Amino acid sequence: MLARRPRDPLQALRRRGQELKLQVDSLVTESQLTGALEPSKRRDIYQRCIQLKQAVDENKNALQKLNKADEAAPVGNYEQRKEEEHSLLEKLACQLQELAVGISKKDTLKVEAHSDKEEDDTTEEDEEEETEETGGEEEESEGDEEGKQEQASPEEAETVTYIALGDFAAQQAGDLTFKKGDILRIVEKKPDGWWLAKDAEGVEGLIPRTYLEPYNKEDKLESSEDSEEGGEEDGEEDVEVVDETADGAQVKQRTDSHWSAVRKAISEQINTVDVLATMGAIPAGFRPSTLSQLLDEAGNQFRASYFLQPELTTSQLAFRDLMWDAKAGTIMSRPSRVSLILTLWSCKMIPLPGTSIQVLSRHIRLCLSDGSKVLSNIHTVRAVWQPKKPKTWTFSPQVTGILPCLLDGDCFIRSNSSTPDLGILFELGISYIRNSTGERGELSCGWVFLKLFDASGVPIPAKTYELFLNGGTPYEKGVEVDPSVSRRAQGSVFRQMISVRRQPQLLVKLRSLNRRSRAMLSLLPETLVGSMCSAHLLIFYRQILGDVLLRDRTSLQSADLISHPVLATFPLLLEQPDVMDALRSSWAEKESTLKRAEKDQGVTSGRFCKAHCLSHRELLSSRKKQHRWQRDKELLKAEFLLVYHDCVLPLLHSTLLPPFRWAEEETEAARWKAIADFLKQSRENEGSLKALLSPDGVHKPFDLSEQTYDFLGEIRKNSG
Repeated sequence: MLARRPRDPLQALRRRGQELKLQVDSLVTESQLTGALEPSKRRDIYQRCIQLKQAVDENKNALQKLNKADEAAPVGNYEQRKEEEHSLLEKLACQLQELAVGISKKDTLKVEAHSDKEEDDTTEEDEEEETEETGGEEEESEGDEEGKQEQASPEEAETVTYIALGDFAAQQAGDLTFKKGDILRIVEKKPDGWWLAKDAEGVEGLIPRTYLEPYNKEDKLESSEDSEEGGEEDGEEDVEVVDETADGAQVKQRTDSHWSAVRKAISEQINTVDVLATMGAIPAGFRPSTLSQLLDEAGNQFRASYFLQPELTTSQLAFRDLMWDAKAGTIMSRPSRVSLILTLWSCKMIPLPGTSIQVLSRHIRLCLSDGSKVLSNIHTVRAVWQPKKPKTWTFSPQVTGILPCLLDGDCFIRSNSSTPDLGILFELGISYIRNSTGERGELSCGWVFLKLFDASGVPIPAKTYELFLNGGTPYEKGVEVDPSVSRRAQGSVFRQMISVRRQPQLLVKLRSLNRRSRAMLSLLPETLVGSMCSAHLLIFYRQILGDVLLRDRTSLQSADLISHPVLATFPLLLEQPDVMDALRSSWAEKESTLKRAEKDQGVTSGRFCKAHCLSHRELLSSRKKQHRWQRDKELLKAEFLLVYHDCVLPLLHSTLLPPFRWAEEETEAARWKAIADFLKQSRENEGSLKALLSPDGVHKPFDLSEQTYDFLGEIRKNSG
């Protein structure tokens, strides 16, 4: 009898994947009734989750090892079919993981409800139950003493059974390797998050606690329903997972473990970050981005467009930071307590997320803070990285030419806050998309706070700083980005030195201002953080703002709407950096056509004019020189307005430009292409008029807000 030809490997794995999918779907349907099922039935479903998860992982590992050469016959679209099967297995694994978390959450809710019910019971009922169980007060006291002795037993108090939620390979001598679903006995719970455990074969080693979940919790739930002693044991189990000390010392609650995520879900729905941390897809110190949430939820309160607007005095009858200099014929410069340039160099040893999420953007958000609240706008700089060095992020120290301003690592910092704790808050972040569900989000990869003044109120020196990052959020203390690094520092001095180099860190440089840079930045608002490559454009806006509000307004008491498209739309560019880049590029081209005398008398290429850096005595020494300076300055502003009307306004209202969305590669590419095509046509046609009148160009319906500037609705109220 001839032997049966073996099935093609890929086909066999795909068929096995379909069988697993049917089993997972059946288990999910059955789990919808877990709230009404017996604890034993819930335990059975939980165990089946673990077993199915192991089967899915085995199928996935076999799929990864599979090659096209293993096939007996040619297979069309081999890589595509293999990728589809891998995506299916990833989805099944996530479903099983979330199902296990959901069952654990329901069990936790039942435990706490039972505990609350016990606290509400009367003393008489407790005494009756205890009397029935022990037969009297004397027997009750003896039973309590025996229970305490049992709790004090080393084997019972220190050895707890857990189940592994993921694979872990030993990273150094003394670590214990285990697989998903392995049953482990915890011998000692260390406060650094690495516990001493034994596997089924008796091998002992250190394991990370974030990979564990209490095993056979349902048995303890059943005993808690039968007696109060069982409930106390379950309560003790909860405390052991959260508090990592056996002597009752107070420890800050950790939020990087699976059990913490389950307990948090009691009062609010478990979120994506908790699920990712439970699955081991993100490092222990990662959290939802705090500064990103402030940008999304606080309107424009922490955006640069808000801080660019003038501020009213306390009486709200005049502008506080926008004043007119009659002698210079422009706005008055405003010195501030802090005025410096910050250069972002690089980020080192940033932990990598798991393969279940795709990173869309690596960036750093920074702002001024006093350690408890944000005092300025939140500025974002995007980082670049190389696949050869995935843990290192770099920034562009200077952005010139066609490079986007979003990559500019040179930032200006201005603040007039008098708080002694003033400093710069840095938060490293990633924007991601979850492969299995398509969910998007932003995570913090670490943060650090750099105080700008020492204890005596003296500014810190201008130099390069190597800042070690903290994990968690800026409101958490003592959380590490990667706890395994500090755990490995225990031992010799050499190991401690090596561990310092492995700590996540940020390299920045503070630079003091020269005379020209200080004069330039003094025309900006007293509190603002931004890119140096676009600072000269912001100065143009502030000068035009001063002309309209202080020089040309018929009455300073008038609060009527002002017809001025530039003032009405320029703040939008701060939230659309690619359009700001288009303006920067167009203005640079225009500058190249101006005469040198005209460029030397104004703000050009981000540098303040030579004449403005001279003293007033030199400027006023010749009436002819002063008149020429005023004329050239007005000429520059007029040219800037023409470039703005010719470039920015058509782009902002074109239907060919998709709405700006952060960290969406397709949208960013489409916007860049639309902007590049528009600038090319304008360059060829010597202006945008032909493109505007073309029947192919479609623009959004006209809105009065495009032309009118309501300074009462835009200005900032003085908080003091």
